[in-house]
Amino acid sequence: PILHDSLMTDELGEKADKASNVASHFQHVKGDVKAGFKEADVVIEREFTTKTVHQGYIEPQAATALWNNDGRLHIWCSTQGSFAARDACARILDIPVSQIRVVPLEIGGGFGGKIDVYLEPVAALLSKKTGTPVKLVMSRADVLQGTGPTPGSYAKIKIGAKKDGTITAAHAYLAMEAGAYPGSPVGAGAMCVLAPYDLENALVDGYDVVVNKPKTAAYRAPGAPNAAFAGEQVIDEVAKAIGMDPIDFRMKNAAKEGTRQVHGPTFPRVGYEEVLEAMKSHPHYNAPLDGPNQGRGVAVGFWFNIGFDSACNIAVNADGTVTLQEGSTDIGGTRASIAMQAAEVLTLPYEKVHPTVVDTDTIGFTAVTGGSRTTFATGWAAYEAAQDVRTKMIDRAAQIWEVDADTVELEDAVFKSKSDPELSMTFAELAGQLGRSGGGITGTAAVSPAGVGGAFAGNIVDVEVDPETGKTEILRFTVVQDAGKAIHPSYVEGQMQGGAVQGIGWALNEEYYMSDSGTMDNVSLLDYRMPT
Repeated sequence: PILHDSLMTDELGEKADKASNVASHFQHVKGDVKAGFKEADVVIEREFTTKTVHQGYIEPQAATALWNNDGRLHIWCSTQGSFAARDACARILDIPVSQIRVVPLEIGGGFGGKIDVYLEPVAALLSKKTGTPVKLVMSRADVLQGTGPTPGSYAKIKIGAKKDGTITAAHAYLAMEAGAYPGSPVGAGAMCVLAPYDLENALVDGYDVVVNKPKTAAYRAPGAPNAAFAGEQVIDEVAKAIGMDPIDFRMKNAAKEGTRQVHGPTFPRVGYEEVLEAMKSHPHYNAPLDGPNQGRGVAVGFWFNIGFDSACNIAVNADGTVTLQEGSTDIGGTRASIAMQAAEVLTLPYEKVHPTVVDTDTIGFTAVTGGSRTTFATGWAAYEAAQDVRTKMIDRAAQIWEVDADTVELEDAVFKSKSDPELSMTFAELAGQLGRSGGGITGTAAVSPAGVGGAFAGNIVDVEVDPETGKTEILRFTVVQDAGKAIHPSYVEGQMQGGAVQGIGWALNEEYYMSDSGTMDNVSLLDYRMPT
């Protein structure tokens, strides 16, 4: 049935004249796909579906609101973006953003699912009505039925190649569920599905489709896993059909610096070839399989990453430590990775930097923690704020010593005069003199960095399948990722491991079971089967 009588398809930029559940259809085109398929020696086309799955964070949504007598609204919540929550509540409640203060609390997982607001506006209105603080907490059933899962999807992938392994054409048809209202991540999926490959001829059709399910939300590179699941299987089939090693096939067609993507942008320096080389040379890829029902698969994926706005404040304390205030909520160790970047600029031990995630009244606008942006963008803000502090501290040392600031340097947390070797003091010693030499020192920065680089990842997985029951056991799983500069390597590895486990759940266990009446049947973690 038609969900919305007022919804007309945006068909390649033109509005249709009748109601439809297809909110939009767009295309990305490069070259001549029809001509490319004619050049191919092998053409394979397959169809794929993925089911609706949930992010599976441990902590359910919770929010407390106080609509104060002075007209200001105070909200405490676990969120991936305090400013995003503030702005969303302002739109919903039709009040200025300056009237709302959001205090982000510790968050028990998000993976994209805690960007949208659900309880906050309701708690706010109840607080206004009652004149008291109101706290709301979702049950697990509430979370599964009432928050945004990732979309179910349908994909049709067609790829043609010559016998020498050159891909001549590719066509990706992607349709993703938006839930009850438009807004699936099909746009991001369309940017990612063919991104690993340097293609002369390519076409991507994207469809945003409304269905009688909860409105979808982000989940770890939203849209990209659905797209890679489909595209990579056809890549494997084409490689097999022409008798080529699947990694060698990918390497022959690998995107690299200068490759124009199907949706337009040209890649800067990227590490896809290095990812493939690491996969090919890894002992896992060359290890023997031990059983008749065992198999090995490889796949790669892409995410473009984002920059966006971030802000940071740094204040020097009298004991030589510094306090760092940031607006990015921490869902994966980013307080540590951001503090490390400030510490490096100030030549301080990491332990001397005390990071804190603060509320929307205390810091400049900062976008959501998501899209692989936080260590990059907020780290950049911390770097600039630390540079501000460094410059001011050097100026203060020069003032105290009555020398030119250009002759003062900071190295290993010690200020030295290049013109007089006798003039030297530690960072802590100078910090202790700030109050009597002109006042405290703070550094601030607000950035919206460009130049963000996309990232590629590859997996090698061994499985064993019981031919009678279909039970699938994961025997070995190797992840290779182009992480750029790993600021905090163990946290990077944790992200890779977590993504792998969530992918296993998506592939083997997890699924929304919807009844004919549109309700969800498996509304507990006993029935919604996440890997444990």
